[in-house]
Amino acid sequence: MNERTLANPAVVGLAGFGGTTLLLQFHNFGLCGASPVLWTALFFGGLMQLMAGMKEFETGNNFGFAAFSSYGAFWMSLGGILLGTHYGILQPTTVDIGWFLVIFALITGVFFIGAIRISFAHGLLFFTLLLGFIFLVISHLGGPAMSVFTLVAAVDLVICALTAWYIMAHIALTPLNVRIPLGRPWVR
Repeated sequence: MNERTLANPAVVGLAGFGGTTLLLQFHNFGLCGASPVLWTALFFGGLMQLMAGMKEFETGNNFGFAAFSSYGAFWMSLGGILLGTHYGILQPTTVDIGWFLVIFALITGVFFIGAIRISFAHGLLFFTLLLGFIFLVISHLGGPAMSVFTLVAAVDLVICALTAWYIMAHIALTPLNVRIPLGRPWVR
């Protein structure tokens, strides 16, 4: 009986996460408007990661299932917030966005605990993501004087996005005999 080899859904999940995270930082740096962020959040970051999460479920990978599904939902929620803001539906305040970010900072802390047991690169990805959420929470809940933390978060999250693409490259290129090391786990 021949067993067919399935593709690793993490490739598309990491592509969507890295690309959308990077584009949002371009927006935070003032390099692009909200429109491409909105549509990328809904489809590339949101739908693509949600699909990757569902495929990770089929492989029995609880970590991948939970992480990709959660961040897919994050991006879709952010896209909804952007649409709502544009059309004047349930206008969120800066504090509202801050508490939205707190939820994802907390869940990222949980994922970070698991990531440090996978590889150095996975640990770095979730560490920079956790820091990014913390900086954004400070920016949104700390008042106008703390808004500089949005730029601090943007620098950190560029590293996060590129780390996601680095891991994606490892997964996509390993079957082609291209070796991209991920490094030893932070904790064994």
